Amino acid sequence: MASSGRWISEDADDDWRLFRGDGERREDPFPVAPPWRRFDGQENVTDATAPCPRPYLIGPAEADVVNAALLLRRPLLVTGQPGTGKSSLAHAVAHELALGRVLHWPVNSRSTLQEALYQYDAVGRLREATLRRDADGTEPDIGQYVRLGPLGNALVPQPRPRALLIDELDKGDIDLPNDLLTVFEEGEFTIPELTRLPEGHAPVHVQTDDPEKPAPVTRGRVRCTEFPVVIITSNGEREFPPAFLRRCVRLDLPDPDESRLREIVSAHLGPGALEGADDLVREFLDRRAIGELATDQLLNAVFLRKGGVNLDAGSFLEAVLHRLGRTV
Repeated sequence: MASSGRWISEDADDDWRLFRGDGERREDPFPVAPPWRRFDGQENVTDATAPCPRPYLIGPAEADVVNAALLLRRPLLVTGQPGTGKSSLAHAVAHELALGRVLHWPVNSRSTLQEALYQYDAVGRLREATLRRDADGTEPDIGQYVRLGPLGNALVPQPRPRALLIDELDKGDIDLPNDLLTVFEEGEFTIPELTRLPEGHAPVHVQTDDPEKPAPVTRGRVRCTEFPVVIITSNGEREFPPAFLRRCVRLDLPDPDESRLREIVSAHLGPGALEGADDLVREFLDRRAIGELATDQLLNAVFLRKGGVNLDAGSFLEAVLHRLGRTV
């Protein structure tokens, strides 16, 4: 906080405030949210002619690395500081290549390969089977109780690949990267609960990320026809095994310089967004030089400035550009 205890100057216009803390009830309409914080379903748009909901700018050298991964059908391992756009790259690639909605697997210390491939609700099926035996003696369709995970969905055979974002793999178990190797190399996996079905059993339709389009699976084997576009992000919290790294194309995203920062702000907020905001850019660059700051923090500050919030330099640092990882 600034020394005055407020991060907004006293002479700022009150029109921008929604909450005033005076106990008075108001039903004023909410202002338009920042473009990167809108949840109106635009990400699900698959029309190749639709405008990209999240503009993404990348240098030619970095774009060439992305294209190498696409042509080689290899996972793209993206590293860089927080806020450099690692996760957003997957959405940009999926949009430009008309690959539909991005499949997302956020990794944590408890994540397993099994959950990424599929889940089987054995308890639910047993309960349903018991009810049906008491009613008409029929058995429930096992496919209703098998649901593919994000990696499993990406490996469903289809003419055009899906895009899969494996987010922050470095936060997972130390063995998880090696567990992924076989699936990446073979482009397939098996569902043991379905391999036990009798010989000649008809394909089982399992649940996918699209409830209207279950996927047929024969003898429990799921094998892609086109290797998915796999983008793996890492914050560099630990190293990956050499065998895993050899099977990935690696891209390190640098911190954007001043010119690229201005392009990013203009792409997200419009060409006039930087008018009267040069001090915010300078402050951001100065503070980033001595500590980690994410690009979206600059976007937040410029958005607030455009909305009428009067941020001075000190307030800017304390309220919006606090260093990542700082304890509160």
